[in-house]
Amino acid sequence: MNWLQKLPGFTRSAPGLEWSLWKKLPWIGLLGTALPMALVGMAYLWAPDPPTPASERELSQWLYIAIGVLLLHWILMLTTSIGCVIVMLMKGPAFVADGFEVQHSDHPGSPPLPTVEKPQGTN
Repeated sequence: MNWLQKLPGFTRSAPGLEWSLWKKLPWIGLLGTALPMALVGMAYLWAPDPPTPASERELSQWLYIAIGVLLLHWILMLTTSIGCVIVMLMKGPAFVADGFEVQHSDHPGSPPLPTVEKPQGTN
């Protein structure tokens, strides 16, 4: 049983910004993840060799800021990817599950109009 049937005569919309953004999302995600981690790594490399309480506090702050930036970036990436998928689905082919003709579409919600039978022999 074919549950979804393509609507006849439906034209697909042209691809737009969603496809170019969708293709760039992996690189944006990789760069947005690597950059804060590289900054934290450099902060740990430049830390003084015998750690002081002030330097440990500063390193902890850098780490917490990087974690916050990473979470924000990942949430924005997820939101953007969901938006791209929604737009791609909306621009794709139209489907109908169980289409049926509405008998009184000019007056929705009203009872169907009675049919008048013509006597036989008249046109």
